[in-house]
Amino acid sequence: MVGNNIIPFNIPYITGHEQGYVVEAIQRKNLAGDGPFTKKCQLFLEEFTRASSVLLTSSCTHALELSALLCNIQPGDEVIMASFTFVSSANAFILRGAKIIFVDIRPDTMNIDEQKIKAAITSKTKIILVMHYAGVSCEMDKIMALANKHNIFVVEDAAQCIDAYYDRKHLGTIGHLGALSFHSTKNIHCGEGGALLINDKSFVERAEIIREKGTNRKAFLRGQIDKYSWVNIGSSYLMSELNAAFLFGQLQELEKITHQRKLIWSFYQEAFGREDHQFELAIPPDLTKHNGHIFYLKCKSNVVRSKLITYLKEKGISSVFHYVPLHSSSFGKLNSSFIGEDVYTTFDSDRLVRLPLYPGLSIEKAKFIVDIINLF
Repeated sequence: MVGNNIIPFNIPYITGHEQGYVVEAIQRKNLAGDGPFTKKCQLFLEEFTRASSVLLTSSCTHALELSALLCNIQPGDEVIMASFTFVSSANAFILRGAKIIFVDIRPDTMNIDEQKIKAAITSKTKIILVMHYAGVSCEMDKIMALANKHNIFVVEDAAQCIDAYYDRKHLGTIGHLGALSFHSTKNIHCGEGGALLINDKSFVERAEIIREKGTNRKAFLRGQIDKYSWVNIGSSYLMSELNAAFLFGQLQELEKITHQRKLIWSFYQEAFGREDHQFELAIPPDLTKHNGHIFYLKCKSNVVRSKLITYLKEKGISSVFHYVPLHSSSFGKLNSSFIGEDVYTTFDSDRLVRLPLYPGLSIEKAKFIVDIINLF
């Protein structure tokens, strides 16, 4: 019976609280950014993540762009990152004139290989950008030690990382700045949205100004000044109050959502771990605590992956690959360099396939997916 129904790759979860809060926001007639629901979400996230300060943004992309401005990226500055990441990780800094320096990834986590960063550091290096793939942390102790030694900022692209940790620290709160995503593909969402996690208090005042089009309006609203004016560069990075109202309804069930996702993730991990599938699985390191955001298999080759995705589609199961390495793209070739050898980035990204994973996916359907892959 299950096989006759299409199992989508993702269904955005709805808690049931969102509509009431959105209606309340409409009734308040306060629909622009920084309204009551924005403040509730920011306070929730500050308490939950223990970041020094949290500012909601219209997207994770904009949180990363804010980070580039706060770190005062100038033309010619260099930003080190892994090539296996979403384009926003690079675009945010290229927009300010930076050159992107790619290094290889670790095959166990698909994250930046901390051992490869040192060789890429030059006098022009301004930022190490770490993206925690699938809610599994990079090796942050070693990365922070290296960054501190060379006086380099660390920005965490924690887009996939709500309720995920490294050594009991919430991801996005370890570097100088962090960015969360609330896109509809993420564990917690509001359609489109993000948040900037500020861990260096010296950034807070300027972040508020940049986020408010370069004005000191935030200080004005707090009654600290009698009028606000243009005081710095900036843009409109505020999340709509309607999105914040929706997001607040999601945040109230954050731990429940994480628990449900991790149940499915653990079922897959156990099922594929005990069978001779000749697939490779993710291996979250000991200090990490992931959030069940993504479950992936690594096939023997790109050819096998393509056959598996086609086979699953024929059986009514949607599965997908993920990032095409940025350094291999036409734009990446013009605006980046790859330092060291590409041992794992291209090879592993070419054979990675993601399986359906969302709170509404039953164990029965997950078992059906496993059984179909066993037949393959």
